[in-house]
Amino acid sequence: MKLKNLLFTAVACTLPFILNAQQHLKGPVKVEVKKNGNAYQLLRNGQPYFIKGAGGTSYLSRIAAYGGNSIRTWGTKDAQQILDSAQKHGLTVLMGLGVVPERHGFNYDDADAVKKQFERVKADVIKFKNHPALLAWGIGNELNLSYKNPKVWDAVNDIAKMIHQEDPNHPASTVLAGINKREIDYIKTNTPAIDILAINTYGGLAALPEQVKATGWTGPYLVTEWGPTGHWEGLQTTWNAPIEETSSEKAAVYKSRYAFSVERDTLNCLGSYVFLWGQKQERTPTWYGVFTESGEESEVVDVMQYLWSGAYPKNKSPHIYAFHLNGKKAVNSIQLKAATKYPVFVDAADPDRDPLTYHYELLAEATNVGEGGDHEDRPKAIPTNLDNLKTNTVQITSPNAKGAYRLFVYVRDGNNNVATANIPFYVN
Repeated sequence: MKLKNLLFTAVACTLPFILNAQQHLKGPVKVEVKKNGNAYQLLRNGQPYFIKGAGGTSYLSRIAAYGGNSIRTWGTKDAQQILDSAQKHGLTVLMGLGVVPERHGFNYDDADAVKKQFERVKADVIKFKNHPALLAWGIGNELNLSYKNPKVWDAVNDIAKMIHQEDPNHPASTVLAGINKREIDYIKTNTPAIDILAINTYGGLAALPEQVKATGWTGPYLVTEWGPTGHWEGLQTTWNAPIEETSSEKAAVYKSRYAFSVERDTLNCLGSYVFLWGQKQERTPTWYGVFTESGEESEVVDVMQYLWSGAYPKNKSPHIYAFHLNGKKAVNSIQLKAATKYPVFVDAADPDRDPLTYHYELLAEATNVGEGGDHEDRPKAIPTNLDNLKTNTVQITSPNAKGAYRLFVYVRDGNNNVATANIPFYVN
């Protein structure tokens, strides 16, 4: 099988030298933030280092092959293995430190609990601070999501001060869900030890440089998560099911939003980590991951290769133009009768004219959902007569039980590339 992840010529010529240099680094590599005039810059080993990163620890060889240079974690689980693997592939790591958010039941008024957390985090910093693949520390993730107690920022500041003392070679950051002036005012006053502000944003990425300025943050920042339009900020059906973009629509917004934000802000932005370099269930199995469960690559991966390297892959992913159920699109809030046959139509094409196959899957709408990326169980597939049909025009028999469902389609080109789309519908 011809795979898209064969190295394109430019990367193939330079990657061995990058890997060789990275693999032979021993001990800690000095990373620092410098200000040159009005612009901030990240320096690694004395050299400018703009982050072209991916959130996740899967498929590291593909990140390096496609022009990326860094990964982000959300904690220190398997940290030694992740750092070693990153080193092998010429990548760096923004290492997450597991600071527990208030929404998970942590009480920041409990001095003993805060102290125990501090000591646990300190032990992690001491354990991994000298690894040559380490780039920086990320203190917690979205600690401002659904929180009330501002003392969390005091705890973050104490950890950042500890990092400066224990590890002078790597800067400290803390990761916010979005950005607003009230929090930034508090952080500037009460968490001055932070070297870099880190921000997770999705639909608002294009406007982020203006939002950062509006809050009064004048220091350096990273975009530590960005991707498709979030399930909380896009269109919904009349029964409040979020409508997911197709993989082709996602590719378009990834490209345009990156150009309007990360590439445009040359003064304060130090780079970004695209989300998610892997696959996960979050509202759906396809919403945030740029790969399928089996590692197939979507059109978003094509775009990331272009953004990181300036060149598209030689073999591109299929493109979905439309997906209809009973002649309607997802935005039409489709309602069906139980146990009734309805037509399904997919309008797709492959830019390389590879022959396409179609796979359909029917799932109940996810109901046991998390917040802020918390774990969700993937809904079990509902048996249908569509599994063995490989064409773009089929019929589906709606489920017998009343409720909310989603019909998924996976369009494959035979070269490890896939396009995805789904339509929410309701059975009366």
